[in-house]
Amino acid sequence: MIVTATPDLVLDVLEAADPVTQRAATAKLDALKSANADFAATMDAEIGKAAADQSAKVSESQPGAVNGPPVQVIKAPGSGDVYRKFEAFILQTFVETMLPKESEEVFGKGTAGGVWKSMLAEQLGNQLAKGKGIGIARQLAAAHPAGPDVAGKAGS
Repeated sequence: MIVTATPDLVLDVLEAADPVTQRAATAKLDALKSANADFAATMDAEIGKAAADQSAKVSESQPGAVNGPPVQVIKAPGSGDVYRKFEAFILQTFVETMLPKESEEVFGKGTAGGVWKSMLAEQLGNQLAKGKGIGIARQLAAAHPAGPDVAGKAGS
């Protein structure tokens, strides 16, 4: 999909901006226009300045940082939750195939109807899996018990 910036969109963004920042940006663009400067080269220079400023801020606030801010550790979900989500996906597929094909009066026509139907199937699958489900999550959890060596295997 190609997005073209229409003048209305540009004006909406400009009107939403801070007036002081808007005036400063307009002045910079006018100066570039009157100087007949190469826009791409000027933008590359500004990006370089911003990157240098950012790296200076990082090095000041984090003396041990080499390539930017420290890595954030994202906690992995519990294995039971992963299995439950997998079971919910399987149930969603089952429910979606069981829903009536000719149901335009309920869900609507075309793509919108398909989206509503898919959303209904997803929610039904999630609700069915929240209870006892059909046992897929229990069987997977029993076949793959989470042990203390799971963290060691994640990196290999």
